[in-house]
Order: sequence, then structure tokens, then C-alpha cells
Amino acid sequence: MKEFIQYAGAYLKKLDKGIIFSVLLCSGLSIVLLYSLYANHILDDVDAGDYITQLLASAIGLVILLILAAIDYKKIIKLWFIYAPIALILSLLVFTPLGYRRAGADDQAWLNFGAFSIQPSEILKLAFILSFSLHLSKDEENMNHPLHMLLLIIHGMIPIGIVAVQGDYGTAIVFSMIFLTMMIFAKISWKYVLAGLIAIPAVAVLLWNFVLGNTHKKRILVLLHPGTDPEGLEYQQDLGLVSLASGKIFGKGLFNENSDYITVPEMHNDFIFAYIGQVFGFVGSVAVVLILMFLCIKILFDGIRSEDRQGMFLCIGVFAMLFTHCFMNIGMVLKVMPVIGVPLPFLSAGGTAMLSMYISIGFVLSTYSHRKNPNLFYTKKDNIKKGLK
Repeated sequence: MKEFIQYAGAYLKKLDKGIIFSVLLCSGLSIVLLYSLYANHILDDVDAGDYITQLLASAIGLVILLILAAIDYKKIIKLWFIYAPIALILSLLVFTPLGYRRAGADDQAWLNFGAFSIQPSEILKLAFILSFSLHLSKDEENMNHPLHMLLLIIHGMIPIGIVAVQGDYGTAIVFSMIFLTMMIFAKISWKYVLAGLIAIPAVAVLLWNFVLGNTHKKRILVLLHPGTDPEGLEYQQDLGLVSLASGKIFGKGLFNENSDYITVPEMHNDFIFAYIGQVFGFVGSVAVVLILMFLCIKILFDGIRSEDRQGMFLCIGVFAMLFTHCFMNIGMVLKVMPVIGVPLPFLSAGGTAMLSMYISIGFVLSTYSHRKNPNLFYTKKDNIKKGLK
């Protein structure tokens, strides 16, 4: 028993408590917000199952997170031949009778197994970050060779293409940002970066004319010309802004019987930030943004201090995923981004999304806890200074 306590104590010392605290704070807040929506009868499509699912997903996610933190991430990454095919097969099953489109969604991105349903793209994100971390770390020295660059691009385009065909353009953007951010942190030549920047206008024209549907085009156009469709595609975002602003400085409170809560479609999911503003006000909204910013910056910093390039790329991929989710989701509520169905990490309703986020944090904690030198970053700086002397 004494040895177990000593082992547990040593294990806990290796964990990044700041990241764990931020994650638990956000997921705990999510459960309370969903219960508040249910108790106040604000949304008809929110029932007890939503906050219970969130609670169970958080509890299971925490257990998985702690287990992953104890496993060397290098061993997990090497198992790409197991998790990558599983993620791809699940994603492709969406195009079979098992796939279905959720009410109010534009994309067919879910699998229905009767007793439960999952969103395969969440699993695919994790598989891509892991497998691409391995690919980059193995091929980084040769990545600027045209053939090697082509293989890296194909690796990135496979998940992007799958989710885009599903109609889930929001997730396709998330995958694209993960791919681009990881490539930038690798030793990519500035020539490829310049070529990519030059190609952006041509790619935008192709996407506009041959990929995006009329609804997605209109969602972009109403941002450029606000007020042109107030009773149509703008309706949800306009309500979201009203809900966000209605909380004023300190909010209406979570359980205020005398308060007239504003109902926004999908307020438990993609527009959860609008409800945060409504119940906690400006102060609460800023606090949530600061917590999410701290989480993203901490992951990025842990990546820089990682033991090797694999660990760094893994953390950078998770950082890019979380930051893109936060930026796009809050941007939707503020009406500076189109509505494209990207949830707010650890806060929006959804068991699959919650579990995948916890697992991704487990990978980050694994890179943190398996550093041989906990002050690796500072040691490198000291060595450089000694060399100069």
C-alpha cells in the first residue's frame, strides 16, 4: 500500500495541473449550464439526458485522460496501423445506411448504432494528429523534397476530403488548420509557404463555384452584408447576439425564476457561448475566454518544451484543434464567422466531442509527464548561454 501511495504521488507530480484544472472547470461548467437549460425549460430539445450524458462523458474522459498520461505517447503514436484504419472505416460508414443527419444540421456526419450514436470525425481528428505527428517527425528533414511534400499533402487531404464530402465544412476547416499549423512548426521551406499564399485566391474561387452549396454561400454573404436576411439565415446569429448582450455586466443568473431567458436554436450546442453571456454576463464571458486562452497557450508551451519532435507536433496539433474550435465557435456567436457547426471545446453539449477533447488532453499530458528533464526548455537556454561564453 505504501509503495502504491508513493507511486501515485510521483505520478501526480508529473501531471500538468494547470491544464487539468482548466479542463475540469470548463466541463463542470458545461454540466451546470446544460442542467440550467433543462431546469429553466428554455429549450424544448434539451432534456435530462443531455447533462447526464455530459457528466458521464466527462467522468469517463477524466479516467481515460489519466490513463493516457501514464502511457508513453511514443508508444501510442507507433500504433497508427490500428487507430488510423479504424478512424477511416468509421468515417466512411457515414455514407452507408448507418449514417444519418441530425435535426437542424446540414451534414450527414453521425453514425447511429441504436442505443448510442457517435460522430466519427471526432475520432478521425485524434487519429490524424497522432499519425501526422509520426509522419512529420520521420520525414521532417526531407519534407521539402517535392515527392515527400506530396505525400504529406495527401496525408492531410484524406481526412479533409472525407469530412468535406459529408458536408461538414466546419470540421474540414478544423482539419485544414491542424494540418497547416503542424506544417508551419515543421521545417517547411518558405517557398512552399509563398506558393500556398499565392494559391489562396484561386482555391477560394474553386471552392465558391464548385464546392460550397447555396446555403453556405448565403451564410458568408450575410456576414458581408448584415441585415439582408434577418428572418432567415441571420436569425440564429442575431438571437445569439441579443442573448449574449442581455446578460449585461454580471448576467441573469443560472436559476432565476423572475428572469426572461432568451431562446436561441442550438443554444446547448454550437451557441452555448450565447447562454454563457446571458447567465454570467460580460464578466463571465471574459472569464471563460481567458480560461480557454490559458488552456491553449499552456498546450502550446508544453509542446515547445516537449522531449522530442513527435511530442512537439502532437501538442501543436491539439493546440491548433482547440484554438480553431474556440475561434470559430465564439466568432459564430459574435457574427464575425459563418454558422458552420463547430462546438466550443469542453462546453458545448455532445458526448463524442467531450470524450475526444479529453483524450487529446491525455496525449498532451503524456508528452508533459514523460519528459526526462522537467525543465527541458530552460536547460536548452542555459546550454546556449554557456556555449556563447
